[in-house]
Amino acid sequence: MPSDTPRPAALVTGASRGIGRAIAVELARCGFDIALNARSDSAALGEALELVAATGAKAIPAIGDIGDLDGHATILNTVYAGFGNLRCLVNNAGVSVLSRGDLLDVTLESYDRCLHTNTRGTFFLSQAAARRMLNEPDDAGLSHRSIVFVTSANAIAASVTRGEYCLSKTALSMAAKLFGLRLARERIGVYEIQPGLIETDMIAPSRDKYLALVEEGLTAINRLGQPEDVASVAAAAATGRLSYTVGQEIRVDGGLLVAKF
Repeated sequence: MPSDTPRPAALVTGASRGIGRAIAVELARCGFDIALNARSDSAALGEALELVAATGAKAIPAIGDIGDLDGHATILNTVYAGFGNLRCLVNNAGVSVLSRGDLLDVTLESYDRCLHTNTRGTFFLSQAAARRMLNEPDDAGLSHRSIVFVTSANAIAASVTRGEYCLSKTALSMAAKLFGLRLARERIGVYEIQPGLIETDMIAPSRDKYLALVEEGLTAINRLGQPEDVASVAAAAATGRLSYTVGQEIRVDGGLLVAKF
C-alpha cells in the first residue's frame, strides 16, 4: 500500500480478551488499524491494545456497551476520529446465559440479556456501521469493506441448558444473511463465522467436560479450538479473500457440526 494511503480501519467488538482479542491482533498483522471495543476500560483491554500496537498498527479503545443503542454513535465517532475510515466491523461481543439449567427455568432477565446484547445490539450497530460505510467513497484505495458476524455453533446445535443463548445466536445468523443480501451490490462483504468449542473464558466452567467429550470423538479434530483459529478466518473475510461469499456461515468447529455416525 502506498505510504500516502491511509491504513484501513477495523472495529472489533468485545476485543479485550478471547476471540475478539485474537481477531484484533490478526487484523493488525494484515494491515488494519484497530479500534478495540469493550464495555469498560480494564487491564485486559490495555493488554489487548498493547498486543495490537506491537504489530506496528495503530490501536485505540472504543469504549461502550453494544447493547446500549444510544452509545453506538459514540463508538463509531471514536473510530472515525481516530482513523478517518471504517473498512471492517467485526461483531464479536456477546454474553452467555446467567446460569445454565433447565429450559423450563429460564428467567426473563437472562433471556432479555442475551437477546438485548447478542442480537438487538449487534443488529443495530451493524446497521449504523453500514450506513457510515456507504457514506465513504469506495475509491480511496483502501481495503475490501466487510462486516463479520461471530455467532456460534449454537446457532445450529441446540443446547437445552442454554436455550436463550441459542435463540440469540440463531437470530444473529439470520441477520448475517440479511445484511449480506442487502449489502452485496454495495460491495460490502458480509460473513458469518460459527465457532465451536473454542478455549475461552466462556467455556471455562465446562472445559473439563468438553475435553472429555472431544477425547470421545465429539469433534473430528482431537482438540479444543483456539481463538487464533477463528481469527484466521476473520482475517480472510476482512481482506477480501472470500469475495464471492454472501452471508454464508463458515464453521470453525473442528468438525463438531458435521453429520457423522
